Amino acid sequence: MAESSDQASLDRTDAHAAAQASNSAIWRNSAARYGRVAMALHWLTALLILAAFPLGLIANAWPYETTAQFALKANLFSVHKTLGIAAFFAALARILWALTQRRPVPLHPGRKVERFMAEAVHWSLYLAMVIVPLSGWMHHAATTGFAPILWPLGQDLPLVPQSPDFAEAAGAVHWLFTRILAASVLLHVGGALKHHLLDRDDTLRRMLPGSRVTFCASEHPGGRTGHAGFAHAGALAAFVIAFLAIALAPALLSRDAPVQVAQAADGASVSDQPVTGGPSWRVEEGRLGFDVTQMGDTVSGSFADWRAEIIYDPQAPATRRGSVAVTIAVDSLSLGSVTSQAKGADFLDVENHPRARFEATIRETDDGHVADGMLSLAGAQVPVSLPFRLRRDGDRASADGVVRVDRRDFGIGESHTDESAVGFGVDIIVSLDAVRVR
Repeated sequence: MAESSDQASLDRTDAHAAAQASNSAIWRNSAARYGRVAMALHWLTALLILAAFPLGLIANAWPYETTAQFALKANLFSVHKTLGIAAFFAALARILWALTQRRPVPLHPGRKVERFMAEAVHWSLYLAMVIVPLSGWMHHAATTGFAPILWPLGQDLPLVPQSPDFAEAAGAVHWLFTRILAASVLLHVGGALKHHLLDRDDTLRRMLPGSRVTFCASEHPGGRTGHAGFAHAGALAAFVIAFLAIALAPALLSRDAPVQVAQAADGASVSDQPVTGGPSWRVEEGRLGFDVTQMGDTVSGSFADWRAEIIYDPQAPATRRGSVAVTIAVDSLSLGSVTSQAKGADFLDVENHPRARFEATIRETDDGHVADGMLSLAGAQVPVSLPFRLRRDGDRASADGVVRVDRRDFGIGESHTDESAVGFGVDIIVSLDAVRVR
């Protein structure tokens, strides 16, 4: 009786172990098919990519003439970016999981050309699946503008500086590998349909949950292929190299140094007639920028091409210490991801108003200095008083100041009447270092 009881216990233990082994086998790849983890990661990545692709195309093409259109465009881009980040992590998980798994054996081992083409497509897929969203993420982190990623983890990336040159490089990589990804997806889908509809084999069914796969080891010699280590490790290494190349090269080759440029893009001076009468000061370096609120976030812009002609005499009456004339090439604007929109007819209208100019007299007050003058921008002239701090050390001086203007006073963005989408107030920020020349 005791022997019978012990045997029954052993049988239950063996059955339990067999059930556990069977359940484990379901989740892992076998010689015949892919496991459930690989299937889930495959279809999740595919779903995210197929959703992000058309959304990006729609967002790019969406108009932004009105506040409602602008807000919808921003939301479309936000969802597109968020799906892209999700696709990046799904693809990365898929590659890492594949590193631990065997690959199902080839169903047609004699078709060497076909197998080579399939491997090449898989390589390009793995590369593009990580580089496309990663380069897009880098472009987002390197620039400012609307459409934040919809998550609470911040918008920046390590090693990625906020730089127009960096953003341009990342954008070029994103553009190139987006097309490689599109071509790879089409080839991958075409190959799967060819196997399913023409060859009528189990290639597609291997990746479909619940489908029956007819597999005979004797018909497929070398029934155990081992891990796909080299292919996936190579793809992962290429991804890391691409990340470092994109992240480090532009950061080393370019810097967002302060700019004081005396020539316009066409070679003509951006300055009108210089200010005369009194000690003249030459700007050696400086920054002319502004902050504006878009969709609740502060976006910073700057002009790369501008010139300041400054006359300042500390011995002159306090009510008229000097004068300043600043001329700006508006087309040199950089405003992150919305630069082209800001230059358009509804905003700065660069085509019709390529120059902006601020002419003012300088007076000294108990709190510092103020430049009172007229700002000509986008076809409008508006009086502006710019308070600034001045620090002098012999023949060298530095100054910085901020003034808020209302974009509506210049007729900028008149169709964008919702301040929650595009703020009315714009903070103009000036900082410069100058040296006395006479």
